[in-house]
Amino acid sequence: MSDEAIEDDNTQPWSGRRLAREIAIQLLYECDLNPERMTENPTEYIQRHLTPEPAGLSEFAVELVLGVRSHRDELDEVILGCAENWTIARMAPTDRNVIRLATFELTQTSTPGQVVIDEAVELAKRFGTKDSPSFVNGVLDKVLQGRS
Repeated sequence: MSDEAIEDDNTQPWSGRRLAREIAIQLLYECDLNPERMTENPTEYIQRHLTPEPAGLSEFAVELVLGVRSHRDELDEVILGCAENWTIARMAPTDRNVIRLATFELTQTSTPGQVVIDEAVELAKRFGTKDSPSFVNGVLDKVLQGRS
């Protein structure tokens, strides 16, 4: 994945890679609750929600979704090692998918760790509960520490 093509623009919540991550997390959440969606190609869903899309965002979102899908068991193992006293099933669906997405980025891409965590916390604020941002931040901080 090329981080040079698209820069994050954190000044606007609907710009840059943040929008691609938001679409990816929505689809991952939907697939988590409706497992039959896991077999579907995410491209059509993503393109429908990213129109008109800035160049490259659709590919980035598809890469995130497919990456989380194909590495889900590995991601869950990493998460379980960092989420003390939690099981994946016990986590709120939004939180576990934000954490999966971010763990994929932390372990499988060259996106800087702090950028990944900041973006995940923003996703947790947008889609989770009032406790989600601190929970997501705590787990991902341990994932990042374990990666070093």
